[in-house]
Formats: sequence, C-alpha cells, structure tokens
Amino acid sequence: MKIIAIGRNYAEHAKELNNPVPTLPVIFMKPDTALLKDNKPFYHPDFSTDIHHEIEVVLKVCKEGKHISEKFAANYYDEIGLGIDFTARDIQNRHKEKGLPWELAKAFDGSAPISNFLPKAQFDNLYNLNLRLDVNGETKQDGNTKDLLFSFEYIIAFVSQYITLKKGDLIYTGTPPGVGKVSVGDRLEGYLNDNKLLDFYVK
Repeated sequence: MKIIAIGRNYAEHAKELNNPVPTLPVIFMKPDTALLKDNKPFYHPDFSTDIHHEIEVVLKVCKEGKHISEKFAANYYDEIGLGIDFTARDIQNRHKEKGLPWELAKAFDGSAPISNFLPKAQFDNLYNLNLRLDVNGETKQDGNTKDLLFSFEYIIAFVSQYITLKKGDLIYTGTPPGVGKVSVGDRLEGYLNDNKLLDFYVK
C-alpha cells in the first residue's frame, strides 16, 4: 500500500501560500507509517513549531492499473473518505528555499490521518462534495470538489503513467484554502457533506 498525494489542486490554496497555480498535478508520496487510523490522536512532533492541517478527499484504489486512460479511470476507485495531510510548514519552507524535496515536511509518522471509507456510489455528484474541517468548533477549511483543478479521473490517469496503482493504494487529492497551524489540545473534526468522518485530538 502506498499513499500518493496531490499538491496545489485548489487554486485558492496555491495562492494563499504564494505558490504558482500548476498546469500539471504536483505529486508527492507518504509512507504507510504516516497513516493515522480510527481517530487516534495526533502527537505533535518536536521537530516542528508550525504543523499545518490540510483536509482532503481521499480515493481508495480498488484494482491494479497502469497507463490508465482517463475515460476508464473511474473504474479504479470505488470508495472515498477524508484525510488530513499534516505538513511541517517551517521545514517545507526551508527545503523549498534550497530546492530540496519535501519528504521531511510531509512524510513523517502520523502525518496522514485517514477516515473510514464510503462507497462513492452513495454520492450523487463527486464534483459537488463539500469538505470541511473544524478546529475547536470553528470552521477553518470549507471547500467543494467543484473547485478541483484536476479531476479524480485525471489524477489517476496521470499518476498511472509513472507509477503502477495497486488495490488499497490511497490518493490524497488536494486541500482547499484555509490551512493553518495546529496546537496541542486542538480538536479536529472533518466532514464530507453531512458525514462526520474525522474527530480526533492533537496531543
């Protein structure tokens, strides 16, 4: 199982971090040790003072494929959920300044909380999904998949030209604007439409 993540897939999020809006998907990966399941607490690492939350719709790949055509890509995922791409923004900024990879800022243990998954068939329109993150009862991120720069199918087709997708792989599809710092004691609650899928604390 691998975790593939898409950066800057909502234009307003790219702009809030003063990043250019991409013309092709920005891809990075996380190891399986980044996964944080069952709403277990996230333990704030001591190597960063600026961990940011990034709420995302996550696709679960349901069969193996490579060189997938975009028109068939919908057949390669059948469930969706919510995840958070925790990012050590201070480390990321230092690495970006030097033109270095982001792994230490993105791939650390526990940096990929994941919810349970729901059949995509239960949603009328995958491109009108509301995703929301509340921190301590206050809404911090509130987005909709209609604003994705690259569709789920395009992402699957694009990634599969380079990396074979296998059953059980997870694709974090990008975050809407509103990212921000988390602190010890914070409660994070994530919603997909009216489904509350994430509810955990930072310790």
